[in-house]
Amino acid sequence: MIKLIIADDHQLVVDGLQSILNQLSGFKVITTVSNGKELLKTLEIVEPDIVLLDIDMPVLNGIETLKELKKRYPHIKIIILTMHEEKSLVKKMSDLGANGFIFKNVDKEELIKALENVNNGIPYFSVSLRNESINNDLVADAGLSHDYKKGLLTEREIEIIKLIVEGLSNKEIADKLFISPRTVDTHRTNLMKKLEVNNVAGLVRYAIRNGFMH
Repeated sequence: MIKLIIADDHQLVVDGLQSILNQLSGFKVITTVSNGKELLKTLEIVEPDIVLLDIDMPVLNGIETLKELKKRYPHIKIIILTMHEEKSLVKKMSDLGANGFIFKNVDKEELIKALENVNNGIPYFSVSLRNESINNDLVADAGLSHDYKKGLLTEREIEIIKLIVEGLSNKEIADKLFISPRTVDTHRTNLMKKLEVNNVAGLVRYAIRNGFMH
């Protein structure tokens, strides 16, 4: 059972998310709060696996709340609820440790995918946040060469990193590319070495930030 807290001051958003989650097995909304200060107080009593966190909250906004959450409760995973597509905001929240980004009007399928990915340690970014222009701008902001970074990888590795970001398992990637799961695992290990990350979560975060996307 994945335990959740929803932190958002818009009751319609909270009601919509709860309506979806109440239909699903394997998820439990243990409480909802309307601002960051209330969330931090609540976490002194009960801890969820994942917090769905709004950016634009009163009293203590999402950015400041995220900073405090990562200091006090680094093991709790955070998915940002947003209506913003600004590249600078996405990058800032990612740098602060957000584990995922979804839009407030998310549908059931994407919400499930986001929660399952993040719960399993795989960052999740809403499909519309993965578009080429945002990713290229993030690369430019970071002072990184998109072409240079891609030049480090083989064509097969680029195929695999894109599929990893989409949340596919080793077996699913193997089936899609007509190779063995062991070969996928070898490529995954090589990717982490080349990109200097320690786990799949780091690999996905790197891929999102640096434009290794469709």
